[in-house]
Amino acid sequence: MNKNDQPPPSGFAPGFVPPPPYEQQQQQQQPQMQMPHVIVMAGNFGPETQRMTCPQCHANVSTRVESEANTKTHLIALLLCIFGLWCCAPCPYCMDTCLVKKHYCPACGAYLGASEN
Repeated sequence: MNKNDQPPPSGFAPGFVPPPPYEQQQQQQQPQMQMPHVIVMAGNFGPETQRMTCPQCHANVSTRVESEANTKTHLIALLLCIFGLWCCAPCPYCMDTCLVKKHYCPACGAYLGASEN
């Protein structure tokens, strides 16, 4: 007698096979999950783009630089609001000295490092 000849479990329609228990599903899915590769280089990154070999894809590239606000930017804007200069609060978000410059590989998109002025 094979598995298909057995009567269905009580409460289920014929031909219906219930899914495996939740714990079993998680164990089956775990090996498929992969963590993204993030490589942070402790180098001398400046505010400008620079030539380097990407440690992720090993391509000789010129880094892509993106400016982003950080904690320092938000604190300066908050202090301006506290001192009553609320109309000047957006200024730190436009000043290069208040933003962090993040370097990325243009070929694979890996984060390479940051420069704070």
